[in-house]
Amino acid sequence: MRTRGSRGVNLLAFLALAVGVLLLLSNFLLLSGFNATSLWPLLLVIAGVIILFQGDITDASQVRPFGITRGTVESGTLEISAGEIDVVVHDLAREGRLAAGQYAADARPALDLTDTHAMLRMNRSATPWLSFGDWDVGLAQDLPWDVYVSTSLGQVSADLGNTIVQKVVIATGIGDVRLTAPREAFEPLILRSAVGDLHIYTPAGTRAVIHVHKSPFLGIHANMSRYSQTETGEYVARNADFSLKPVEIHVSGTFGEVYLA
Repeated sequence: MRTRGSRGVNLLAFLALAVGVLLLLSNFLLLSGFNATSLWPLLLVIAGVIILFQGDITDASQVRPFGITRGTVESGTLEISAGEIDVVVHDLAREGRLAAGQYAADARPALDLTDTHAMLRMNRSATPWLSFGDWDVGLAQDLPWDVYVSTSLGQVSADLGNTIVQKVVIATGIGDVRLTAPREAFEPLILRSAVGDLHIYTPAGTRAVIHVHKSPFLGIHANMSRYSQTETGEYVARNADFSLKPVEIHVSGTFGEVYLA
């Protein structure tokens, strides 16, 4: 799981740096004369440096922790529309909590309760457009979850190894997807990325059956000591606990690589 202090390389930061440097070269090396207004591309360079080293162009204090008590909740749905924000989802060991983690400014999960079911929503539209702080959400381990996460330009990391899963749908436009499969799931898990890699880790004993929906520009790299491949192209986890129900995972993408570990 990545933390805010170890975000890794941010595509937006490099885009800002690259555009700023190119504009500066164009202004000062390819054109004669000097114009002070030509210095404006430096703003892009500075913004890119801030995003690279801070993770956000806004004040770091705008990323805040949150915690929601469980109460009488017996099932939950997490729905995240993250836009350009990276998302981390994982299990939460602390008893008495429904969910906990961190959020960017104004993006605290909205909680709706219907009888004993909780709906948590996080929406990019509620966040200042220059706020790129990672969203981190931990989910209670002792109740079933539906998890829906989408990004247009961001990575999604979901460690669900100890989470009770009803259904999972994770989709990215440009961004990687990293999943630690749950030991049990009531419905298939669906992972999609238009441009990005998809990494799936199957914990020992998990009875995972992974369906990779091939495309011309989607490569597949499977650790064959962990998986066996069927005639239909499915990848079945070896040394699985056959007392468990199979965990069906459907993986698709346009440009990228699929890694099964």
